[in-house]
Amino acid sequence: MPRVRSPKRGSKAFSPRKRAKSINGKVNFWPEASGEPHLLGFTGFKAGMTHVFVIEDRGRSPDFGNEVKSAATVIDTPPMMVVGLRGYEKTFDGLFPLTEAWLKDIPIDLYRRAKTHGGDGPEPALKKLEEQVDRVVQVRVLAATQPRLAEVEKKKPDLVEIAVGGGSIKEQLDYAKELLGKTVSISDIFNAGESIDVIGVTKGKGFQGPVKRWGIRILQHKSRKTRRGVASIGPWKPRRVMPGVPRAGQMGFHNRTEYNKRVLLMGSDGDRVTPKGGFKNYGEVRGDYLLLKGSVMGPPKRLIKLRKAARKSRYPLEPPQVTYLNIEFSKQLEDD
Repeated sequence: MPRVRSPKRGSKAFSPRKRAKSINGKVNFWPEASGEPHLLGFTGFKAGMTHVFVIEDRGRSPDFGNEVKSAATVIDTPPMMVVGLRGYEKTFDGLFPLTEAWLKDIPIDLYRRAKTHGGDGPEPALKKLEEQVDRVVQVRVLAATQPRLAEVEKKKPDLVEIAVGGGSIKEQLDYAKELLGKTVSISDIFNAGESIDVIGVTKGKGFQGPVKRWGIRILQHKSRKTRRGVASIGPWKPRRVMPGVPRAGQMGFHNRTEYNKRVLLMGSDGDRVTPKGGFKNYGEVRGDYLLLKGSVMGPPKRLIKLRKAARKSRYPLEPPQVTYLNIEFSKQLEDD
């Protein structure tokens, strides 16, 4: 008897499944924020994974108050330096940069990416922003990563835009001017127990067939022409292949966003989360780190963008109680 049920395979929300334009994730949305002006994001490098035991603190969970095991990902988050800022105005085609201000004396290790900027210093651009502050709808800072402080081989820093949230536009502009030329740490933006969004590019798997790409069933051995394909790609009319038919193509290396990943631990002593000999394909975490619950997209050393949560989270705001952190030889956490 023929199979009468054929469910959709995959989500059209991710279509077209083509390669990302950049190896660094793209942030398409910055959430609204309240309170004093503050940065809404940061970056880090994926180091590796481990597992932890935590006390379940969600009141509606069946394991409330018990010790549960969970996978965790270590993110190496060296400090970033703010080298510029931008003011955006709203147009019919979306946000458009009104002007941007850059540091005049850029450090030598950041000179590789910002050598074409600077000029006469930030004063002329800042004056223009102050005169046209009523046209500015969003203020973003231009921050540079410092890969020399992490276990990655590249010397050229990555320039990323980070939005400023909270307060009025005038207060955001004053806050961004104060950050110009200063170093920002992960502890200035996020707290332990907070839920954040993670943006990055997944592992690339190249050109794959429909069995691996969509998970379809392998046909019987008497099938004509092929076994690792669909039996029919569609009817005679309409004379085209419908979007829901599984076909071969690019798999992986897609821009993805994961919402509400909980911060289990934060700190500046990387030895606390680094196993003996370092993480495989990464090395040792030497400075600031972030321990996130669950997995994170991409291979080790992939740049990961962290953002304030855009959706409401069900996790409590208090830091979770971590009773055990595995670092290869199951060393118990030392009391702070």
